[in-house]
Amino acid sequence: MKNTLWAAVLAGTLMLVLWPITASASGIPAGHNASALQLGSVHAAVVDLETGDPLYSKFADRAVPIASITKLMTAMVVLDSGQPLDEWLEITQRSDDPPKNAYSRIRIGSQATREDLLRITLMSSENLAAYVLGRNHPGGMEAFVADMNAKARALGMEQARFVDPSGLWPENHASASDLVKMVEAAYRYPAIREMSTTSRYRVHFRNPRYSLDYGNTNSLVSSARWNVALSKTGYLKEAGRCLVMVAEVAGQPRVMVLLDSLGTRTPLGDAGRIRRWIETGTGGAVAGAAQDYERQRTATLTAGGAPSPR
Repeated sequence: MKNTLWAAVLAGTLMLVLWPITASASGIPAGHNASALQLGSVHAAVVDLETGDPLYSKFADRAVPIASITKLMTAMVVLDSGQPLDEWLEITQRSDDPPKNAYSRIRIGSQATREDLLRITLMSSENLAAYVLGRNHPGGMEAFVADMNAKARALGMEQARFVDPSGLWPENHASASDLVKMVEAAYRYPAIREMSTTSRYRVHFRNPRYSLDYGNTNSLVSSARWNVALSKTGYLKEAGRCLVMVAEVAGQPRVMVLLDSLGTRTPLGDAGRIRRWIETGTGGAVAGAAQDYERQRTATLTAGGAPSPR
């Protein structure tokens, strides 16, 4: 299994260079109006993955905190490094002092493989796992963050900036348009697609031996109504609820970037409204509290200001 996964990683790295641009149609019926799509997310971008055609955009060029969406960049930098996924890494105490809750169930001093740490970083947004991955990068954490920013520049993410691999710092920011580019790049790594959409997983640690069960933070990956090919959620007070994913809608893969909404269900509901809009031309309604939040934040943006953190 390890060899198979590592082969997939290498294949994904090659695909990053060789990914073809197709000319297939977007699959959206003629006459669809963007005004028919109401979202609870303040910032959004929807793109056809195969053609690159933009389907919907909402304040997509504003740089904002992206919370744990950061971890998709973390995963790409880990895989690009070529370090063995089956290497056992020691779980060390953080040397920094994150401004947000960095609680973890993992025991300091125990060990887990790089592959397992990467998987729970993606599927369960495990912050300490992301930290350990960065600390064990060639050159350490400083080099890891530098490689994150270098990767962002290479992808054309003009407004992106990273200061840590977990997303606990609100200084990690990017625009929705930037994140479309990041998601498109991450999709070309088979390992990221598979790990980020794992529904449940048990990690076996050693020194001492114990096991922990993890679930995916995006419930849509286990829904029979969805075909999700890549996923990442995020949350900080400054960022609101965030979701990026690639999902098949109307027979084609679509990139969805949803940033800054109220409540854990709102970005999931927004994904459903996007799907309904693509398929039928109507999007559906947003719940009252989430709608009030979005309107308040949007009014501030329209007036030329920056929404203050909740």
